[in-house]
Amino acid sequence: MPPRSARQLAALFTAVLALTVSCAIVRGPNTTAPNLGLTVPDGFQVSIYASGFQKPRLMALAPNGDVFVSDEKSGEVSVLLDRDGNGVLDSSQVYAQGLNIPHGVTFHGGFLYVATTDAVLRYPYQPGDVTARAAPEKLVDLPANGKHYSRTVVFGPDDRMYVSAGSTCNACEESDPKRAAVWVYDADGKNGRPYATGLRNAVGLEWSGETLYATANGRDLAGNDVPPEAFYIVKDGQNYGWPYCYPLSAGTKQVWDKDFGRKDQTYCDAAQPALATTTAHAAPLGLAFYTGQAFPQPYRGQMFVALHGSWNREPKSGYRVITIDPKTGATADFLSGFQSGLTTTARPVDLQVTPDGALLLSDDGNGLIYRIAYAGAR
Repeated sequence: MPPRSARQLAALFTAVLALTVSCAIVRGPNTTAPNLGLTVPDGFQVSIYASGFQKPRLMALAPNGDVFVSDEKSGEVSVLLDRDGNGVLDSSQVYAQGLNIPHGVTFHGGFLYVATTDAVLRYPYQPGDVTARAAPEKLVDLPANGKHYSRTVVFGPDDRMYVSAGSTCNACEESDPKRAAVWVYDADGKNGRPYATGLRNAVGLEWSGETLYATANGRDLAGNDVPPEAFYIVKDGQNYGWPYCYPLSAGTKQVWDKDFGRKDQTYCDAAQPALATTTAHAAPLGLAFYTGQAFPQPYRGQMFVALHGSWNREPKSGYRVITIDPKTGATADFLSGFQSGLTTTARPVDLQVTPDGALLLSDDGNGLIYRIAYAGAR
């Protein structure tokens, strides 16, 4: 093994230090404090909506308004019922179980689609179903596990299926073209092809109108502040830089990753720029565009993003929800208070707008789903 540089040794020390504390720092929210002790804009209220999950991840709204959520640790997909629409959970029902790290969930054409670590499955679905009415049909084989093992599936306005899979590594050249990429398929899983490449781990994937947006987790061990986490408009046939490049700011050319040391700046000049960026290692995961009418006008149409939080940065970053203006790329804090020094009280994952205009937030550190509602400014 070649000798390590001082920068590499410092990064390795930071990583080891983080690993020694990261397994023990998540503590449950303070339920006795207003808004669970969290900071939100004036007029918003936060409450615990559902509990008892092992590792809840992505959510999807069913055609009848039920909310489906994946639990990758239990291997289940559950449905959250609020059939009277009063903003209080009626019950939670396991819809499907025995799945291999289920993650992405979405509805299309009379089916519930579930992306597991090694496949895209679909279940026949009729509005109101709370348990699967048949065994799932496997549509697509996906590369399993790896450093980034979660998979996301969404449908576009073209009725085609878009699937993202993360990389096996921090920075490497992948042998499987489905890694670190978004692929597009017909709704039945046929005619698959690469749609976008160079996305290290695009956990958040969402269409707004005719435009596809993605969150991206940047590489580790390049420093406390490099690279910033990035958010992209995902275009057909385009490359987004990883592992050779990374963005330093929104709207500018990406820079060559000298530590990785392959390709060159010319290659990076052709990579797609970021729409927006935020603090390095904040780990942006799920996103949702606010399509409801209950929040004040400035929040309508905004992109809400869950920052899962850093494992290898001191001071820590993330552990909050931010908004991004899709027109300008401007970012702003929306929900914070999950972090105090080395202690964190949640790991935000995904957001989902409900029929009554509230916003649900999953937390895989505590096995909770929060409800964020607007009650009016004081």
